[in-house]
Amino acid sequence: MKLVTAIVKPFKVDEVREALAETGVAGITVTEVKGFGRQRGHTELYRGAEYAVDFLPKCKIEVAVDDDQLDRVVEAIAQVAHTGRIGDGKIFVTALPNVVRIRTGETGSRAI
Repeated sequence: MKLVTAIVKPFKVDEVREALAETGVAGITVTEVKGFGRQRGHTELYRGAEYAVDFLPKCKIEVAVDDDQLDRVVEAIAQVAHTGRIGDGKIFVTALPNVVRIRTGETGSRAI
């Protein structure tokens, strides 16, 4: 099992959700986060005053998948979240040694 964590632009979340549903993903977790990568934020003008926006709004999508789904899930996220512009995001894949479904007590792949 793997945990796929994707940091994407907020306006791409619905498209990513739809793409993941098509790959057979049963559930996802989405969190609104702020951060920066290479773009290091930007400056904006508000009422004539310029100010720096250091942390940009992003969304973190977390999906627990079986190993056989991993490549399809990563590819789906990468295709849909891609705009070709700086700040498209990142996808992290980490090992998931165990999962427990609290309601039923199921563990491992059955709990996903």
